[in-house]
Amino acid sequence: MRYTKLHGMWIALGMYLGLSYVAVSAAADLAPTSVFVQAGIGDQRTTAYTAGLTWDLPWHYDFKFGRLGVYAEAAIGRWHTDDPTQATAWPTQISATPTLRLYPAHAPQWFAEVGVGANYIVPIFNSGEKRFSTEFNFGDHVAIGRDFGRSEISIRMEHFSNAGIQHPNPGENFGQLRYAYRL
Repeated sequence: MRYTKLHGMWIALGMYLGLSYVAVSAAADLAPTSVFVQAGIGDQRTTAYTAGLTWDLPWHYDFKFGRLGVYAEAAIGRWHTDDPTQATAWPTQISATPTLRLYPAHAPQWFAEVGVGANYIVPIFNSGEKRFSTEFNFGDHVAIGRDFGRSEISIRMEHFSNAGIQHPNPGENFGQLRYAYRL
């Protein structure tokens, strides 16, 4: 079966709804636990602005070196390229990402995290130098941050690509700063 844009849209929508349903239904309460905003700079003169919600999930594991927990997030964002000749200068990103977070035992206000999620980026991202071949992409990130009680700040590195679903698959990398507020 040949992959088409319509297939990509349905795959992305199905994954987004499935991940969102799992995240929300697994949470003890349907209410989100935090709201966040983040901004970042990509490697192709691209900026990204994102806002979203997180849900702490009721799973954690205590190790000698710290506590490992998990949360899920749903977000919407916009990307902007510096090339004004591109028709897709403001693609929209919709994402759902489960994330593992580790709080070290010796410094519990700090954390490190890693996550991989589904992203629908429409229209297809085109920076003038890079052009994605699909609207459906994966986003994976690593981050370090500090928890201040009701607020937290983190620095993130995030990579977006379609994992070889279709070629070309150039990917885009972002350095991001995130601020989250616990509800």
